[in-house]
Amino acid sequence: MDWRSAMKKVLYGVLGLLVVILIVFAVKVVQVERGRDRVQDEIKSKTFPKISPFDSVKKLSILPLVDYYGEGKDIKTEPGVSYLIKADDTVILMDAGYNEKKEHPSPLISNMKTLGVKPEDIGMIFITHLHPDHLGGNEEFNDHTFSLSHGPVKLKPVTVHAPAEVSPSKWNPGPKIEVIKEPHVLRPGIASIGVIPRYLFLMGYTEEQSLAINVQGKGIVLIIGCGHQTVERIVERARMLFSEPIYAVIGGLHFPVNGGRIFMGPVNVQWLVGSDNPPWKGLGEDDVRRGIEALKAVNPAVVSLSPHDSSDWSLEQFRKSFGKKFVELKAGRELNL
Repeated sequence: MDWRSAMKKVLYGVLGLLVVILIVFAVKVVQVERGRDRVQDEIKSKTFPKISPFDSVKKLSILPLVDYYGEGKDIKTEPGVSYLIKADDTVILMDAGYNEKKEHPSPLISNMKTLGVKPEDIGMIFITHLHPDHLGGNEEFNDHTFSLSHGPVKLKPVTVHAPAEVSPSKWNPGPKIEVIKEPHVLRPGIASIGVIPRYLFLMGYTEEQSLAINVQGKGIVLIIGCGHQTVERIVERARMLFSEPIYAVIGGLHFPVNGGRIFMGPVNVQWLVGSDNPPWKGLGEDDVRRGIEALKAVNPAVVSLSPHDSSDWSLEQFRKSFGKKFVELKAGRELNL
């Protein structure tokens, strides 16, 4: 075979690969457009009665155990999320971090030890959605298991409140899984706002729930995993469910605009994960502005945006917009409300 024939084979191979990529991409665009319409129809068709009053808690603290930035040199950081929430006597672990390297101890367990938190202290686990940066590192990308570490972790026989079917890993067996689709009171003053779906370009149909805690004399504290549902829809759902004012909004809102935290090789893919549009209409500065305006409309006393899925540019826009109301969110820095 001469060099010309070899070059032709290479060229045909490259062209064939490009055709396959274009076909896959075209199919994905059609899927996301249909998925977006499906989600909009689902949301419009669902209304829920108010669950207020559903009692309240006197004390609430939120200790980020995992996030992109940390407080102190001994805190391990990563583009994932886990919060330890204490609502009076109820101790909730919300999400399990990323543990991308599948370590033991994981960043979550390492930070828990640094911060004096024991796994057996946990009384409830709340999973916002089934993405790897919230499940503690899957064995496979779409493997819906959650794991606090890639080594043995002793847990009490707690209930895991999840928006879809998920299984505890072999490293932390025992928890009972309860799938939540609709708004649901978990304990007095503590509720899930129920699943709000969104069809994402890269990740497909995503069901996500957020936690709502009613603090006595203050109002509803919304604690959010990634905010794929959009802050506008989260606020709309909260107003539908609760008579109490929204006092605080804490957690991820997924604004990787002008920067991002998660890469596939050299490519930042976080902006793809968070959009229900084709890539050329992905998340942009207008989305951040709309999110800020949606929060301003309910006038919360505290806003704390997770850096795990929002860029430094977006964090700065929130800081400028909310001034003294804006509280930096870092792993190891406790918020008392």
